[in-house]
Amino acid sequence: MTPLLPEGTLRRATAVATAVFALALAGCADMGGISSQAKLRDADSLGLTAPASTTAAAPAAAVAALDSQWWLAFGDAQLNGLIAQSLEGNPNLQVARARLARAQSAVSVAQSYDKPQLNGALDLTREKFSANYIYPSPLGGSIQEAGTLQFNGSWELDFFGKNRTAIEAAIGSANAAAADADASRVLLASNVARGYVQWARLQDRLAVANRTLAQREETFKLVRDRVSAGLDTRLQLKQSEGGLPEARQQIESLKEQIEIAQHALDALVAKPGVTQGLTAPVLANMKPIALQSTIPADLLGRRADIAAARWRVEAATSDVANAKTLFYPNVNLVAFAGFQSIGFDNLLKSGSQQWGVGPAVRLPIFEGGRLRANLRGKSADLDAAIESYNATVIDAVRDVADQISSVQSVARQQVQQREAQDAAEAAYDIAVQRYGAGLGNFLDVLSAEVTVLGQRRDSVDLAARALDSQVGLARALGGGWQPDDAKTAAAGSATAHN
Repeated sequence: MTPLLPEGTLRRATAVATAVFALALAGCADMGGISSQAKLRDADSLGLTAPASTTAAAPAAAVAALDSQWWLAFGDAQLNGLIAQSLEGNPNLQVARARLARAQSAVSVAQSYDKPQLNGALDLTREKFSANYIYPSPLGGSIQEAGTLQFNGSWELDFFGKNRTAIEAAIGSANAAAADADASRVLLASNVARGYVQWARLQDRLAVANRTLAQREETFKLVRDRVSAGLDTRLQLKQSEGGLPEARQQIESLKEQIEIAQHALDALVAKPGVTQGLTAPVLANMKPIALQSTIPADLLGRRADIAAARWRVEAATSDVANAKTLFYPNVNLVAFAGFQSIGFDNLLKSGSQQWGVGPAVRLPIFEGGRLRANLRGKSADLDAAIESYNATVIDAVRDVADQISSVQSVARQQVQQREAQDAAEAAYDIAVQRYGAGLGNFLDVLSAEVTVLGQRRDSVDLAARALDSQVGLARALGGGWQPDDAKTAAAGSATAHN
């Protein structure tokens, strides 16, 4: 049989086709000039290579590792119960868990594309064939029934890592979502603890206000007796009497604040009215917890929010790698097998069998810059993820430094405040005694009272700040989070979805 083309011509045509294919492949793989520009900040750049105290004279109260239930150290059973309930039912935490479940499902979806696909199809139609088309008579112009019963299979051969990088990106996002859920848990626990401390502070302030009212009532009786004895005038009586409604107003104001603080706790726990059945907390009943007084060298591995930001960088890096694979051919093995016939009664007959198998290759050649634009976008996303990570790291270092400074400063303030309060209490007692003995005037009592009341409030506020700053430091140090928590949660659920 004489060939359609001379052998030399055929060889040249084959060579040209091969060259054109190679040039198209090279052209499609042009990714030059597109890359990420941002750089990750590491521990060295943040001065975290060795622990460095923010204050040279800071007490050495180092704790090797923070327990994941650090709030138990406060020794308050009510607080423990509130935090446990909040971690179980808070809606915001449930939202974070739902986002994690969605991200874990995305991992399973990405993994499915790397596996063989099989589906079936059944098509039954009744149609009239054109008499003026490709079908000869008697088929042309007739009405016939046609059927197809077929199984179709495909398997994408991941030569260039498209599926692998998609899976890695999905896993990175799932790990980030798991770390976000853990960060929400740490934040929620610290917010409940802080709300509880605030409730206790207001209760102690209420106790101070009640003591003030009782004290002023005693003083009023003393002034009234002296006025009756002609030792004082009605001016002193009115001055003393005016302090009573002021004290009662402060009590009412504090009661309002206490109710609002309880409502806030109820909302965090997601159980309205849950605090109504609890005993009002007292600051003195909460034990201080020991936390390290330096910025830990391994801070970047202790905080779930930093881990989440780092996993987003990993996911964005995989997205960039995936965008690069789109420049290369897509190779699939495809196959089909089934039956096709004219007439439903012939569909399952042996003569109606059909099948096919072979490779399918798709190569982008001219796509108007879409692939390069997509790669630029993914590279920009990576830059944004890296800078977001850097910002999170810098903010975390500042957060820990601030909390350490507060813990240390409040401790020093409490020492000075106790001395000032002791002096104010003594001065007030002396002023009242001198006034009662007729050796001093009522203005001395009022002046001493203002000072001692201020010191009593300061004592309560500093005690609350001491506990609150410990809660803040526990949160800033990561709340006892472990680096493997997020990966275990993401991997475990992804396995369950397979």
